[in-house]
Amino acid sequence: MNISYNWLKQFLNLDWESQKTGELLTDIGLEVEGITAFESVKGSLKGVVVGHVLTCKKHPNADRLKLTTVDIGDALPLQIVCGAPNVVEGQKVPVATVGTELYDADGKPWTIRKGKIRGEESYGMICAEDELGLGKGHDGIMVLDPSLVPGTPCSTIFEIVQDEVFEIGLTPNRADAMSHFGVARDLRAGLKQQDLQIELITPSVSQFNVDDRSLRIEVQVADSALAPRYCGLSISNLTVKASPDWLQHRLRAIGLTPKNNVVDVTNYVLHELGQPLHAFDADRIFDKKIVVKTVKAGTKFMTLDGEQRELHEDDLMICDGEKPMCIAGVFGGINTGVTEGTTSIFLESAYFDPVSIRKTAKRHGLNTDASFRFERGIDIEQVEYALKRASLLITEIAGGTISSDIIDLYPKRADDHQVFLTFKKVHSLIGQEIPKDTIKSILASLEIQVKNVTETGLGLSIPSYRVDVQREVDVIEEILRVYGYNNIAFTEKLNASIAPTSKLEDYKLQRIIGELLAASGFYEIMTNSLTSTKYHEHISEAAKAQAITMLNPLSNDLSVMRQSMLFGALEAVSHNINRKRQHLRLFEFGQTYHQFTAERRAERKHLVLLATGNRERDSWTGATQKSDFFYVRGMIENVLQRLGINDIRPIPVDQPLYSEGITLTSNKRNLAEIGLVQKSVLDKFGIAQETIFADIDWDEVLKLAGAKAIVYQEIPKYPAVKRDFALLLDDSVAFNDLYQLALQTEKKLLKDVSLFDVYMGDKLPKGKKSYALSFTLQDEQKTLTDKQIDKIMKKLQTRFEKELQAELR
Repeated sequence: MNISYNWLKQFLNLDWESQKTGELLTDIGLEVEGITAFESVKGSLKGVVVGHVLTCKKHPNADRLKLTTVDIGDALPLQIVCGAPNVVEGQKVPVATVGTELYDADGKPWTIRKGKIRGEESYGMICAEDELGLGKGHDGIMVLDPSLVPGTPCSTIFEIVQDEVFEIGLTPNRADAMSHFGVARDLRAGLKQQDLQIELITPSVSQFNVDDRSLRIEVQVADSALAPRYCGLSISNLTVKASPDWLQHRLRAIGLTPKNNVVDVTNYVLHELGQPLHAFDADRIFDKKIVVKTVKAGTKFMTLDGEQRELHEDDLMICDGEKPMCIAGVFGGINTGVTEGTTSIFLESAYFDPVSIRKTAKRHGLNTDASFRFERGIDIEQVEYALKRASLLITEIAGGTISSDIIDLYPKRADDHQVFLTFKKVHSLIGQEIPKDTIKSILASLEIQVKNVTETGLGLSIPSYRVDVQREVDVIEEILRVYGYNNIAFTEKLNASIAPTSKLEDYKLQRIIGELLAASGFYEIMTNSLTSTKYHEHISEAAKAQAITMLNPLSNDLSVMRQSMLFGALEAVSHNINRKRQHLRLFEFGQTYHQFTAERRAERKHLVLLATGNRERDSWTGATQKSDFFYVRGMIENVLQRLGINDIRPIPVDQPLYSEGITLTSNKRNLAEIGLVQKSVLDKFGIAQETIFADIDWDEVLKLAGAKAIVYQEIPKYPAVKRDFALLLDDSVAFNDLYQLALQTEKKLLKDVSLFDVYMGDKLPKGKKSYALSFTLQDEQKTLTDKQIDKIMKKLQTRFEKELQAELR
């Protein structure tokens, strides 16, 4: 939200530097994120002076250029080449001297430099009004008052408004501060704490008067719950034209583009008082009747932006005798808006139900200044006052007469909210005792009335504009922010309660595994738990039926709670690959969400890993290894073993998201799925490289984590011995067959069996292959002898030959 300092000073007679004011606003909860300068003429005409054209003759080398000499108050006149058709000797003109910065139509600066134009030197530029930012005219140069003295800075001739604009990061609850008056009201309370008693100047509406009653518009409100208060009046015989400079400067300072005097006044009052208004062309209101109601679902309506929208049955509309004219509190219609031909208007000021406005604005994707305020809650007691203020401004700058009494439909008056504040609660929450008189003073500065006083507390009446103050703690927050967070003393004593926790606490195990994965080269990601229904085509029908959809989604891409963490991870992969980061190893802890029945929902925690590309960067030292299926499986087994889960078995997986995959189980529990992501799924994300995804059911893992005690043993004192076999085998024999048979044959001294070479080729008999195996033998009590080793190897050879028909090569 942008707040003009000049505008703010209309409410408070304040001469502080903007920086100091910004600091105080931040201290009281209106955080100033930046202060920018505003100039009604960009550059403020620095370097532009009055010049007197001494001579003007035709350029010797160009038919359309003229060669002039111009007195700018220096000892010597300047020679300037000018292309304007209206430049003549004797004129007083604006001259941009060498080094002056001017700005083009897009606001980009360019510098006046000394140069040659068609062979003649030029030391400046005689300017048109659009080149100086003083207008749009470019037919010729500006001709100034002949009485002006050469060399006079043009910044002293033209009225240039300079302002400073606060950019305030307003929290959504502070609807009362969404205007200059609201900010001034808060600033006054802060100044009072600085012992500065500054009066808050309220714009006067005492001059409001009904001139005649020649244009009466009948108003009906069909549902007062959706429109608790609706005011309006008619203004006739006005002239729609450009707004005066002061109004245009006000709006431009806060980033608004002026339209015409009527629309500009409604925007001005909106940002001055926080009350949205809307002006209808009275001549286009059919049957001179306004009806505030909902309409039939599917009704077509063209808004001011030229887009046709289909209305919902709950959209509150401002209608005339036959058709909708405006989406109430959100956006006007194209057929009844104020144009240059408008001579009479109906001016609306209302309070609409915040929930209704919020839903309507969200349904149609419209976020306007009006809806922004209505959906947060405006001051229902200010509706009529703002209407009078706007009508006075319109008749002042657009002429016309107020041609009807104020229509004020307010059937059920809103009562101020009542809160009882206890001093004990104030002190306990703030942590410091604030004097009772100070509390009362702060409440008075915030216009919170003290209705009764007791020894224990205060009975308070909250003003209608503070829609966010409903509870005792809300009042305490108000007291604290005005008193000043910086005025609360720090204690040197720190109190803390230390609760005993298990080493198997979820967060502790997450940290342990996170550190393990990070040390292995994985990067942690965090993806959104909201996702898109377009991913439903990749999951089963049963999973689709379990989807939890959002009633009021932020967008179509964030409309359903995720049922799989795969798609968020693939979005992250796609994002990185598109930025030349194709070698990725990622992990994430997160939840998935499922709805089994109307009453039964479930939330499951997962740890997912994803790998694609290479494990390391390319290097001259050798070829890099891919992040393949077996690498990811090894990482998953490392994770499970780190948590004390060792009895891990693979079984086939039935998962439409994977082209190949397995499920890892332990104690009849499915702990993890690992698979190659289907190419059809990858194509949807623009991923053209193999991607492996692993999904650990963290809830199941937690049930088994730490169930087994850590087993450890001393490092053996005696050396291990390795012996190798090269065996000729049938193609059907797997390494696992050799591995299991070897361990059964020698259970005590055989520690490991590994396969280090496989050969299949023309030099071997058909249907045969060669395996080179390495056997590790070790006796933890003594050193093995050659005789013992040979005996074991002979026993292994015999067993392989007998049961697997192996031949020693």
